Amino acid sequence: MRAVIVAIGVAFLISLLCTPIAIKVFTRLKAGQPIRAEGPAMHQGKKGTPTMGGVVFILATVIAYVAGHLALTTLPDAQIAQVEPTMTALVLLGLMVFSGAVGFIDDFLKVRKRHSGGLNKRGKLAGQILVGTIFGIVALYFPSRMYDVTGARTNAETVGSTTLSFIRDIPALEIGKVASVIVIILVVMAATNGVNLTDGLDGLATGASVMVLAAYALIAFWQYRHWCADPNYTEAYCYTVRDPLEIALIAGAAAGACVGFLWWNTSPARIFMGDTGALGLGGLIAGMAMSTRTILLLPIIGLLFVIITMSVVIQIISFRTTGKRVFRMSPLQHHFELAGWSEVNIVVRFWIIAGIGVAIALGLFYSEFLAAVT
Repeated sequence: MRAVIVAIGVAFLISLLCTPIAIKVFTRLKAGQPIRAEGPAMHQGKKGTPTMGGVVFILATVIAYVAGHLALTTLPDAQIAQVEPTMTALVLLGLMVFSGAVGFIDDFLKVRKRHSGGLNKRGKLAGQILVGTIFGIVALYFPSRMYDVTGARTNAETVGSTTLSFIRDIPALEIGKVASVIVIILVVMAATNGVNLTDGLDGLATGASVMVLAAYALIAFWQYRHWCADPNYTEAYCYTVRDPLEIALIAGAAAGACVGFLWWNTSPARIFMGDTGALGLGGLIAGMAMSTRTILLLPIIGLLFVIITMSVVIQIISFRTTGKRVFRMSPLQHHFELAGWSEVNIVVRFWIIAGIGVAIALGLFYSEFLAAVT
């Protein structure tokens, strides 16, 4: 637990203290956020606010992971043996960093062109597919080699699973490695685009991501305390996952980094996360669902992201089939802006929706455990 706390604290402090530096640097570089002319009129006042702030909390997460991992060296040897493999960290941090890199290219092009277009849809889609494919393969084709204190092998788990999962793997839904890689790609695309669409108001996506990542930190730590690979855990009911403590450490670090960033990103925002941050967070959240074996639980944990994404889908389908719009503007948060809601009211109420989704998901996760042990 101390490693997770160390990672959270380090990530929070780095993000909190370094974001003002990033604001000054990006301002001097004239890396201001272009605003769509067709967007809500009140957004024009945000023109020029520095973007690409996601760089800060992505770097903070990586540094905090290293700090948290160093803290693990103070644990007893039996516990250290359970967290030595780093393939899980490679996949999770890789998804975050390289998804963020795709977003960084998009942000860079926006700033350079002084236009909100950025990277075209095909380019962004190709980047998401490439990242999902690479880390999907790594997650499924490189099993761990883990040993207990006696030197006996305890399991050979991969980061991902060839079985679809809800609270845990569902044996009846074995789909094989190739199909599983495709599922991972789809999850990465869905999560990155979901967070990106939500990132339309000051602090909205950041705050929602904090809740989702905190939920995954709790799930992963619970799995660690009831881990099938732990030689000290003797109960029959346990979780078959790989490196749950590292998952909890990274999720906690990312949540802490986002809280530090939120200090500067809340209304009125002094910096935006940009596509760099939105795609980076989406990639990490997708990795969390994959590594904790809770892929089908993700739509509930990320309820707000799903609702906002569906508002865009509904708007497009309605306009293309009937020529009419269901919402004044999509994504959904802009509909309420045009309806007269203040930005702060929308953000807080949408955070409540995000919190409800997280609470329901955690309730389902824990109730499944209770039902199994009683």
